[in-house]
Amino acid sequence: MQKHITLVAALHIGFSVLFLVMSLFLYFLLIGTGICIQDYTAASILTFIGTALAILLVLVSLPGLIGGIGLLHRKNWARILIIIVSCLDLINIPFGTAIGIYSLWVLLQEETEKIFRQETNAD
Repeated sequence: MQKHITLVAALHIGFSVLFLVMSLFLYFLLIGTGICIQDYTAASILTFIGTALAILLVLVSLPGLIGGIGLLHRKNWARILIIIVSCLDLINIPFGTAIGIYSLWVLLQEETEKIFRQETNAD
């Protein structure tokens, strides 16, 4: 089960990093488009939309990134956080759904709970 927990952590970290890269790409794409149009009104609207989307994607990806790192260190709070993130990932068809189902299957196992209880008692 240790390998499954590590894989879940890696999947959530990878998925979160993908969202962070996507937020940067959208931000620069929309701002660059606004500059290329050379219309002040369009540029300001695209800058606002690009900034809002980037902030939204960063806020959505941070819990998965933080939880994934916590899972690598076998922290119980990270297991709970990733369970919540996995439930929300179920909406993100098809990859989020697959990652969410797998993560929930791994993290809700009795053996996994014992592993995290042992790590908590060791600290």
